[in-house]
Amino acid sequence: MRKNNFAEEGKALLFTLPAMIPLALFWFFPLAYVIYLSFMEWDFMSPDKLFVGLDNYREMFADPAFFQSLRVSVLFCLGSVLPIIAIGLGLALLLTSKIKGGAVYRTLIFSPWVTPTVAVSIVWSWIYEPEVGLANSVLKMFGSDGIRWLEDPNWALVGILLVTIWKSAGWAMIFYLVAIRNVPNDLKEAAELDGAGVWRKFLNVTLPLISPTTFFLIIVQMVQALQAYDQINVLTQGGPAGSTRTLLYLYYQSAFTSFQIGQASAVAITLVVGCVLLSLASGLVGRRAVHY
Repeated sequence: MRKNNFAEEGKALLFTLPAMIPLALFWFFPLAYVIYLSFMEWDFMSPDKLFVGLDNYREMFADPAFFQSLRVSVLFCLGSVLPIIAIGLGLALLLTSKIKGGAVYRTLIFSPWVTPTVAVSIVWSWIYEPEVGLANSVLKMFGSDGIRWLEDPNWALVGILLVTIWKSAGWAMIFYLVAIRNVPNDLKEAAELDGAGVWRKFLNVTLPLISPTTFFLIIVQMVQALQAYDQINVLTQGGPAGSTRTLLYLYYQSAFTSFQIGQASAVAITLVVGCVLLSLASGLVGRRAVHY
């Protein structure tokens, strides 16, 4: 019996080996190397690396820039994930109703997602131009003097959030469209027989049944928010005054501007740990919510 089990396990390992090789080469080994570098002092050019133990982590936690970047990352995560989920759900509910040209609207709304982020960010930099940009032109029509979207520390993060939400809401909408269409009509009809209106049907039938999709989108969007880079690099380069510098952008500046590879690696490991913890916490909450 044991021999048969060993044979089955060997076959399973043989089938998974082709998938494990690229995973090991492009994920496990780089991650292990970054962990190794986080205990070293290295300038990216010197052939020698100096072991410094936990000094890189101590310096990171003593650096005010790290906590500012952590705060920006949290604000960016909350300010992008919640609106993306809400807008995506709202758009899906609208498009599941019988409206003319629904396929055209779906294509238009989803198209920003398949457009490269760099291209989208360049277009939005024109929209945010203080003097002749579309955003301020619209504001001036309502009597406002306009906003220096990418130059004012109070508005720069808002500007990047608008770009991120506009680009990703259509992606969330597609998932919700599938989830809503999979809600059994029998349950909706039963709710109608009990006297439930549109709002009650949504709260008591549709929303609980699409909750797995909601928690999946929350986890994915949180991880993507923590990994946001292109729009920040194109629009603000982490400025002004660090108001849009996330942990990932702090890593980039430490590694490829200051050439402090050890400190940059410590930031990267902290970011990975944060992503893992957020994913585990969101998954745990999601499973409990679905269970109840």
